[in-house]
Amino acid sequence: MNFTHPFFDADGDKLHEECGVFGIIGAPDASAATALGLHALQHRGQEAVGISAFDGAEFVTRRALGHVAENFSTAESLAELPGEMSAGHVRYSTTGGAGLRNVQPLYADLATGGFAVAHNGNISNAGTLRQELVEKGSIFQSTSDTEVIIHLVATSRYPTMLDKLVDALRMVEGAYALIVMTPRGMAACRDPLGIRPLVMGKLGDATVFASETVALDVVGAEFIRQVEPGELIEVDFDGTIRSHRPFGETQARPCIFEHVYFSRPDSIFNKRSVYDSRKNIGAELAREAPCEADLVVPVPDSGVPAAIGYAQESGIPFELGIIRSHYVGRTFIQPSDASRHAGVKRKHNANRAIVAGKRIVLIDDSIVRGTTSMKIVQIMRDAGAAEVHFRVASPPTGHGCYYGVDTPERSKLLAGRMDLAAMREFIKADSLAFVSIDGLYRAVGLNGRDSACPQYCDACFTGEYPTTLTDLTARKMEDSQLSLPVTKREAKVS
Repeated sequence: MNFTHPFFDADGDKLHEECGVFGIIGAPDASAATALGLHALQHRGQEAVGISAFDGAEFVTRRALGHVAENFSTAESLAELPGEMSAGHVRYSTTGGAGLRNVQPLYADLATGGFAVAHNGNISNAGTLRQELVEKGSIFQSTSDTEVIIHLVATSRYPTMLDKLVDALRMVEGAYALIVMTPRGMAACRDPLGIRPLVMGKLGDATVFASETVALDVVGAEFIRQVEPGELIEVDFDGTIRSHRPFGETQARPCIFEHVYFSRPDSIFNKRSVYDSRKNIGAELAREAPCEADLVVPVPDSGVPAAIGYAQESGIPFELGIIRSHYVGRTFIQPSDASRHAGVKRKHNANRAIVAGKRIVLIDDSIVRGTTSMKIVQIMRDAGAAEVHFRVASPPTGHGCYYGVDTPERSKLLAGRMDLAAMREFIKADSLAFVSIDGLYRAVGLNGRDSACPQYCDACFTGEYPTTLTDLTARKMEDSQLSLPVTKREAKVS
């Protein structure tokens, strides 16, 4: 699931949530609302965008590489997508890789009629299921894990579409927030742990689903509630809403990194303001890792709320010591490593008049590979900072994610291969500290992490995965077989 990708921040040094989904039923010009909602979710996926619409007779799907505004901003482009039901998807590839054939929503003509699906998350047994389906005769048109769901629905022997969908979801593991369209209406559901987010709103008589509440705000919809973990909601064309709990009551484990980085700060996630959570993380950092300094400086834009919290708690003045350019071209157009690496300098420039001669506390949301952090520390030193202390608004990210986040392999994660002292030396800071895992939990309104029953998925920090990872286990077993001497491999197989 890990791909070198052209749309990374400089050097691929950020984690990327790979998708955002939006759906609406019961609205005139539903595709226009979908395009607007996807625009608000653009931060969740900037590689590709797709919209499907149903006009009561047929489905139409348009998919393209690039941003929403580049493909769905004109009346002509939206006129091709008529109807009162529409769903859309913005994508940043993990499983399946890049390419137009993997852009969602995916559509298929099933025996029961048209079926379009937009999926945020990652099916961690998709490879195993795909192999079984192919052996039974299924023919795949993409390399996306989402297509596995379509084939499971198509081959289910249950009579109704709802039962077919539930039957399919009982066979998958991992994380999913799904919006499904059929000729009978729309369905939205989350995996039993609720790892990936999904919320519901109302726009007049229309029902709206989206990855984040900010998309509801932008289209003018009223936030009703989150889709609960393990819940499947059906909406008919007459506006009837039915809630189902096919997996029974479950212990929720939403992704805690939504609070740290993925969600927009003006969203509400898991009933909490993301902006407030990030300020609270900064305050926890100030209490856990105080520092004698003259200025608190955020790494823009994601470090700003945490830096505000750190400054307020510590009493150290907050200043914009780094100015970010929002007009930097994508790094993939640069032909050499040197020019790609210069992207950090083009994107972030020191406010020299502010930082020269000062002791600086730099605040960022996370450290992944560490290359960007190292370069920003150097930018501060080149601007004349007397000291540069780095504070991170998340625990060390030392483990990969298999639930829909594009994560480098562990050997490329700085915290996966170094201890704190070595990380500090690598980024060349005067000091380095991360918020503790308990501090992170306190910042989102809890008393700390309950190790016996964690309230969030925090596997990227702790390595404690809340589900079985079938495909990963199979790959590790295969790798171990290949590493054995030939005679031992043959003996083991026999």
